Amino acid sequence: MADSEPKKAGDVFDLKRLRDLIELMNQYDLTEVDLKQEKQHIRLSKGGNFVAPAPMAMPTAPCPAAGGSDGGRAEESAASSDNIVTIDSPMVGTFYTKPNPDSDDFVKVGDHIGPDSVVCIVEAMKVFNEIQAEVSGKIVAVLVKNEESVDFGRPLFKVDTSA
Repeated sequence: MADSEPKKAGDVFDLKRLRDLIELMNQYDLTEVDLKQEKQHIRLSKGGNFVAPAPMAMPTAPCPAAGGSDGGRAEESAASSDNIVTIDSPMVGTFYTKPNPDSDDFVKVGDHIGPDSVVCIVEAMKVFNEIQAEVSGKIVAVLVKNEESVDFGRPLFKVDTSA
């Protein structure tokens, strides 16, 4: 497998490396490969029993507490905008809110998450990739609908890191 080495040593996200891993998974009938090296991590899995979730309405962000003539919205928005970060899609694929139609969503508005929390699945090339939050905080908005196509870098969730 020397010819499958990426141009940059240790770059597990090299497209040729990913294709080689998928080919090996198919060749040896593997359902999951999980690799970690220093700060890089890649997990590929294919589910034999996975059923795509049915479309569903996504929850909206809760309204701020009442207060003042504008209901406190302008004050809260200004105070919390510095603490709002987005979780972006690391790849092109199909966004899923839950592992299967009979399960609960990975996260919903109001949930507290940690860096290792799985927030969704993005299916790419028939591989279902669990996406981890990589931040701590409270989900304040889900920006993508279930089963919607997403591009690399598209914001998926808004998280308040001060919560």
